Amino acid sequence: MNTSPTPTTALYRIGAVSKTTGIPVSTLRIWETRYAAFTPVKTEGKQRLFAEQDVSKALLLKQLSQNGHAIGTIANLALEQLRRMSNQPQHTPQPWAAPSQPVSLAVVGLSMANRIESKKFAAGLKQNQIKVTDVLVDLATASQAELAQKPQVLLVKVNSLQTSVHHDIQALIAKHKFAQTIVVYNFAPEDVVQAMKFSGLIVRREPMSDMELAELLQSVLFVDPARAQEFGTSGAVITSRKYSDATLSRVAGISTNVLCECPRHVAELITQLASFEEYSQECLNRNAEDAHLHAYLRSISGSARALFENALEKIAAHEGIDLHEGAR
Repeated sequence: MNTSPTPTTALYRIGAVSKTTGIPVSTLRIWETRYAAFTPVKTEGKQRLFAEQDVSKALLLKQLSQNGHAIGTIANLALEQLRRMSNQPQHTPQPWAAPSQPVSLAVVGLSMANRIESKKFAAGLKQNQIKVTDVLVDLATASQAELAQKPQVLLVKVNSLQTSVHHDIQALIAKHKFAQTIVVYNFAPEDVVQAMKFSGLIVRREPMSDMELAELLQSVLFVDPARAQEFGTSGAVITSRKYSDATLSRVAGISTNVLCECPRHVAELITQLASFEEYSQECLNRNAEDAHLHAYLRSISGSARALFENALEKIAAHEGIDLHEGAR
């Protein structure tokens, strides 16, 4: 039985679902009428309106059917069952998949997940593949979820940023150890945005084009993962900042037995690289080439910053310097 949507529920006509997913309208109608894959809301004028969950399901059904699953056997499965199936290794790789290991991504927000998983968006990721392993409706759901596949990147879409939202996101990061976190929002007080940036999060305001969002995701990837691993980094994802400006300033002022003043120089380099990293993220883009260049520059500066953070840890261990926040 169809239920009336809540006032905040986004609903889409079948043409909009077709455009988002790349599935012909005729196919969507067959999946609905013959296989009962969807239960759209019907208006008084008999117009079918599809919810975000239907768009997510359509994308997954498309992917799984292309991988050889019969639509009749998967059409009635729940969204989470379909997503688990889609994350299982396939014997025949999809033609758009990059040869390198994909970056795993947990997404909070159905509309953002649908956007990321669309074919149009995937084409904008150039040579890097993003694999969505988990989709959570909101932060409250995410706080209770168990993410078995341990995604590397967290992408959060919220309408409004408040201090409580920042705390919820930090709790998620502490629980699941994401290497990098991106927060996309519509409205927020400036002090909250700055606090989130200082804590190492990437924060961007809507509206963002698909190209800009793709370049932002691209910018958290190492340009050369194999080379990065030689220097002790963790892999394909550029990690968020480990140390605040206050900690780096404190380390820079410590007098040690290292004659070349390595702690000060390295701390200052990290501060400068982190500043340029943020500048590249927020620099204005006139066109797609600008966006790609800035994503590349942010990736380079982020990679260098992560490497120097590792170097600072080695120096601190050698010199007995405490890098914890609030240490003296």
